[in-house]
Amino acid sequence: MNKTLLLFIVDFLFLNLIALTRWERAEPVRPHAPPVPAVAANTASRDQDLVESMRDALADEQLARQGLEQKLAETGQTLAVREQSLTAIESDKASLSASLGETRRNAAELSRQMAAARQESTLTRDQLAQLQRELAEKAAEAERQKRALTDLQKQQADALKQIEGLTMAVVVGESERQHLKEQSDQLQDQVRSERAERIKVQASTAQLAQGVGRLAERSGELTDEIRSNRPVNANILFNDFLANRVDTDFTASRKGLFNEVNRSRQTPTVFVTDGKAVYALLHIEDTAFSYWTPNYDWDRIGVRFHRPSGYRTSAGSLDILSVDPRVVAVPVDASQVASLGVKVYPLAADPFKFPDAVLISGSRGYGEVGFKLDASQPGYVRLDNRFFKRLFGDFAPSRGDLVFSHTGEFLGLMVNNTYCALVRDFATAQTLRTGDDVAAEKTSAVLDSLGARVRAMPPGLQ
Repeated sequence: MNKTLLLFIVDFLFLNLIALTRWERAEPVRPHAPPVPAVAANTASRDQDLVESMRDALADEQLARQGLEQKLAETGQTLAVREQSLTAIESDKASLSASLGETRRNAAELSRQMAAARQESTLTRDQLAQLQRELAEKAAEAERQKRALTDLQKQQADALKQIEGLTMAVVVGESERQHLKEQSDQLQDQVRSERAERIKVQASTAQLAQGVGRLAERSGELTDEIRSNRPVNANILFNDFLANRVDTDFTASRKGLFNEVNRSRQTPTVFVTDGKAVYALLHIEDTAFSYWTPNYDWDRIGVRFHRPSGYRTSAGSLDILSVDPRVVAVPVDASQVASLGVKVYPLAADPFKFPDAVLISGSRGYGEVGFKLDASQPGYVRLDNRFFKRLFGDFAPSRGDLVFSHTGEFLGLMVNNTYCALVRDFATAQTLRTGDDVAAEKTSAVLDSLGARVRAMPPGLQ
């Protein structure tokens, strides 16, 4: 319920209570005097009765005066409470006005960005249509040259048949050799001409083949460019995530005062690559460790990947990335990727190609959310953390959520409910070794130093 409306209702009920309450002064209870002996009553004078009456009246007046003073004090307190309520209402009104102005400015900016995106989309479609027309013209030209080559080859075959016929005539008619020799010379000249023409045709064919090859390469480049600029539906991206997510189990144990202390955590995630190596990316709070609770020197640390098919495999280390101490990268080798049989997402080559992104939470769902660059926080983008619509309800971004571009590339990881750390490489700030004997790693000192780095960040980025 609105806070202002609630205060108005409370004031109305309080005024009704004051108006309907009977404030008539109650008759004070007079003390019951013990019965006076007959002899004493007979001896009391009228003056004593008068004094007693005046004393009772004075007592009644004092009681009435005290009651009025008490009512006055209560009325003063009520007025003070109402003044405080009015002050709070005015403050809420000013806050709501400021929020409304900010919302209107955001709506105007979104409208401007939408208009620019529509104009850019129109230009891209025009360019694509022009390229398709050019491709069709080049294909038609290639077909014409192919038909011309076929005709020349047919003419060459006919010429060869004529040469064979003349040779046979020379053998049979020796008497006509001189005459045939002249004809043969003429035919040889014709053959040379045909050969020269054939060489020219072959050169033209080679040039045509090169042109067709370049045209095919250009067509492939255009196809890749169109595919990279075509946004993928958020439903397809989420379905792709469900088909390729990998459950990651984290365990840590150490010796306690009386028995062994164990921690464990399971989190679904995906594999990401920069073209050189493959990693599983998670938030530090989604592992067995935390920067906001006391840390200890753990004796054993384990990281395992598994799929519903039953395959399990382990990782040898945990890398804390330089982009943000809360982003954890778990190295995965090629054999593990092949055995798990999942898709590996590439890092986004151009993170700012689209004005919004697709945010996926492993347990709550997915949705599209806009983001903005923050000049004061390079390496991060600020996401709109208000509720937004998804398939099964409303939810807002929170730490650990995965952020993808509309082309299906990996953008980054939510470090809190407002900022997303852009992952452009896997530069490592610290590495924790896993295994059954890691006491020498001094994990408490490592985690405390990384936690101090997080706590030293600006409040909005923590």
